[in-house]
Amino acid sequence: MTTRGKIVIGLLLVAALYFGINKLVSSGAVFKKAETQSVMLNSIELPAATGGSRATIVVPLAPLPGTAPADKGTPVVWEVMAWNSQMAGMLANGGPRSTMGSSMAANGLDLQIVRQDDVSKMQADLVKNALDLQNNPETPGLIVSIMGDGLPAFSAVQTQLQKAGTSLQIIPYSVGKSFGEDKLMGPKEWLDNPKTALGKTIACYLRDGDQNIALKWCADNGLKVNPDETTYDPEAVNFMAASDFLVAAEKYILGKPEARTKVVNGKNTGVSVDVVADAVATWTPGDVNIAKQRGGLVNIVSTKDYSNQMPNIMVTTKRWYDAHPKEVLGLMTGFAVASDQVKAHPEALARAADISATVYGDQDKPGAYWLKYYKGVSEADRDGNVVELGGSKAFNFSDNLNLFGLDEGGTNIYAAVYKTFGDVQSKLYPKELSSYVPLDQMLDLTPLKKLQAQYKGKAVAPAETQQFAADDEIRRSVSKRAWNIEFNSGKSTFTPPPSANSTSCLTTWW
Repeated sequence: MTTRGKIVIGLLLVAALYFGINKLVSSGAVFKKAETQSVMLNSIELPAATGGSRATIVVPLAPLPGTAPADKGTPVVWEVMAWNSQMAGMLANGGPRSTMGSSMAANGLDLQIVRQDDVSKMQADLVKNALDLQNNPETPGLIVSIMGDGLPAFSAVQTQLQKAGTSLQIIPYSVGKSFGEDKLMGPKEWLDNPKTALGKTIACYLRDGDQNIALKWCADNGLKVNPDETTYDPEAVNFMAASDFLVAAEKYILGKPEARTKVVNGKNTGVSVDVVADAVATWTPGDVNIAKQRGGLVNIVSTKDYSNQMPNIMVTTKRWYDAHPKEVLGLMTGFAVASDQVKAHPEALARAADISATVYGDQDKPGAYWLKYYKGVSEADRDGNVVELGGSKAFNFSDNLNLFGLDEGGTNIYAAVYKTFGDVQSKLYPKELSSYVPLDQMLDLTPLKKLQAQYKGKAVAPAETQQFAADDEIRRSVSKRAWNIEFNSGKSTFTPPPSANSTSCLTTWW
């Protein structure tokens, strides 16, 4: 055989060996089972709002709070993320610290609002406050605001609080909710064909509300999810961990790759691949930053679609809560008074936005910025795609009766949301969240029922309801999934499960 022939045969053998090994590696046949398996979630159902009818009244415009600190009342610290659902709380306080003429000062509170975007820091601060209160009962109490559907994971701090001799306690009043602000942003083709999201990666803060939006969308569309942020599954939707919602947006904007181990059919192949953030679950200003700084993503689904998913829930320690029933009631009353003003009067809302700008402290984001994105707008991104940005709502007293099921004929919406996402996150992350605190161990509705009794027989501002116009057009599909539900002939029982090639389809539209 000639030298040239030997070289050709050698090259062919090398090529065959290379592709054969690569195929074997990809099949996962010779590698151990991955530590975390990708999961096909069942449908994630959210409750619908219910409630009795009330007299529709417009609360008259009250004098706006002053700007000078009130310098009186029981001191309390309220840690908040930069989140527009807190507009009513901002107006209630009059500034970063309770001001003269504010509803907080009128109800005997000296509230200091502090921005804190780091959930783990909030947890650590609650533990520290519990210990400080144990040593000195005069220590100012601490309240933190988080996404209500993220509380199951947040409740992991319970172990540390119990060591400090106390536990988590919910303030039974919500100042508002996300209504479009929190969203999954992804490539436009995901809207037309959700299956194109398989093998892609979503950046977000894990085990919290924004990831829950993505998880529900995946469940609605029959997409497998890979909860392990250290591996890559080409047949599932993957996640990229971010330390907070702004970092999640930044990971997409910068496009920096992360090395992952490839998993195929549940087995670790040992092959390393680079992945980038193809999509993001975030909220304002994260969504605005994506649109303005890079573009290329559209709204796939948001809390406007899942409108009951994400109330703003305040938690504190049982040690402070039990020792301050008067202050708890005063806090709720102050929020209730301010929320009616924010919902009814543009002047009050504008003032709340200015206070938000001062509290959040971003020099390039004045009150007009927070006001604009509280209302929600549609704007063109850098690529010319029109994207919905922002969107939150303030909750008043009536909204809270709806949320916690105290309205006539109502159900506890928040209890359903809490359990729904607690079960989902516990299933996906058994190591990090082997269990979560039952809601009834943290939620005491007595103060809200006391307010309800005080208002009984009086006309109060109604809860907000979703409005639909007769000429509303179908704008986009939210979810698509194949179903085939058949009854046995002449009976009320179902036939056996459908075959894999079923073609029946149920589509949810928005």
